[in-house]
Amino acid sequence: MIQHARRLLLSLGMASAMALGAAAPSASAQAPYFQLVPQNSSKYASIVVDAKTGEVLYASRADSPRYPASITKVMTLYLAFEALASGKIQLDDPVLFSPRAAAQSPTKLGIRAGDSITVSEAMQGMVTRSANDAAVALAEKLGGTEQRFATLMTLRAQELGMVSSHFANASGLPDSRQITTARDIAILSRAVMRDYPQYYRLFSTKDFQFRGQSIRNHNGLLYRMDGVDGLKTGFTNASGFNLAVSAVRDNRRLIAVVMGGPTTATRDKIAEGLLLTGFDVMTRRAQGEQITVAQNFFEPPPLVAAPTPSMTQGDRDAGMRIVMASSTPPTRTSKIQIVEPKTVPKLNGKEKAQAGGRWTVQVGTFSNRSDAREQLAIVEKKYGKHFDDARALAEKDDGKFRARFAGMSEADAKDACKALKARKQPCLVMAPSRG
Repeated sequence: MIQHARRLLLSLGMASAMALGAAAPSASAQAPYFQLVPQNSSKYASIVVDAKTGEVLYASRADSPRYPASITKVMTLYLAFEALASGKIQLDDPVLFSPRAAAQSPTKLGIRAGDSITVSEAMQGMVTRSANDAAVALAEKLGGTEQRFATLMTLRAQELGMVSSHFANASGLPDSRQITTARDIAILSRAVMRDYPQYYRLFSTKDFQFRGQSIRNHNGLLYRMDGVDGLKTGFTNASGFNLAVSAVRDNRRLIAVVMGGPTTATRDKIAEGLLLTGFDVMTRRAQGEQITVAQNFFEPPPLVAAPTPSMTQGDRDAGMRIVMASSTPPTRTSKIQIVEPKTVPKLNGKEKAQAGGRWTVQVGTFSNRSDAREQLAIVEKKYGKHFDDARALAEKDDGKFRARFAGMSEADAKDACKALKARKQPCLVMAPSRG
């Protein structure tokens, strides 16, 4: 199992990752040419991974320590899936609620001490309502005590390659010892679908009918984004709004993780945009483009809890406060680079002359025209002097809307993109078509 975890580490490009507390966060990451959220919204961490190969398509602060909140329950469920697969438990086995389990803070199913539900119901309650009482009751069934189960969680996480994670409880309720990273959550998400595909479909449950209630899943992307089939949301005051989500399109599966979003809506918007961009990159590669998206920048200080953290947990905006820890960032300066296809043929002298004024700068890819136009407006407002003679276009291409500035010379396009990169604004310089 440990050897398998090491191979997983290598497949995800984590050979340089270090244990939590042993070193500063990684100074290497990747970023897409998609950007909708304003650049001053820099508190969240995120990553996008190809579920099949483990390739990291995008990473921003992916190794920065974060509180997992209810995404913790994915680890709890992983151990439950393991017990089911080994025959240790059955889906219809009873899960008894101890006084401690019944007393957990919301969100919860509200089962009384001494009452019981089935393993299947406990798992569905954890996936949809993010039930803390069900998580603790299931942990006690599997581990004897929640403390012992949390130790098993940490050990299994280490074996999976989650080298920066430590678990102190099964629910994700606030505990300063409970730490993970966006990269580790991506590893866990991939492990769940790889090791227990027969149970992974549980995460796509939209509604859970339980004792006369219809419990709706907190993961809003299940309802509005095509191809999404999991995984889990999370929120505490200290963590911000977290989401691990996976989607399939054209037989390709991607995993995206966002940790520390400022609101539910913003977190979901970020995750949706990252998935769309990831699928766009995969599609273009399949069409023969050798496109790579790369970014190198320092990891900012991690998020820490506000002085008066709440014990509530769920997926609501009310009362959330996030502050930045005070620390000195690494000396490595920020730099964003978009590596364009190496296979694009060079134009000869005559073609270069003909191509003048036909270069394009792309600043985003979106699912609808209004978002593309919004991005164009943001870029024009901030960097308008670089696009004086360009045409702002929200072009529909292959089912998506690309925000582009067209009609530029090669020099102007490259200068404009250089200026955007200097301000951490991703962009893509596009040569004229030879067709």
